[in-house]
Amino acid sequence: MAVLAVIIPVLMLGVVLALGRYEEWMLPNEDWLLPAQPVQRPGTTDGATLGG
Repeated sequence: MAVLAVIIPVLMLGVVLALGRYEEWMLPNEDWLLPAQPVQRPGTTDGATLGG
């Protein structure tokens, strides 16, 4: 019984860590999909304001 009291939490920790790695692999951070420079809309300038 003492062996189970030690083995079960260690196995549960392993499962949680494995699921975290699986999630990172299946749902990677999407920052690499974003363009390096912000896209500027045609007809606008950086820092332009409407109030003149």
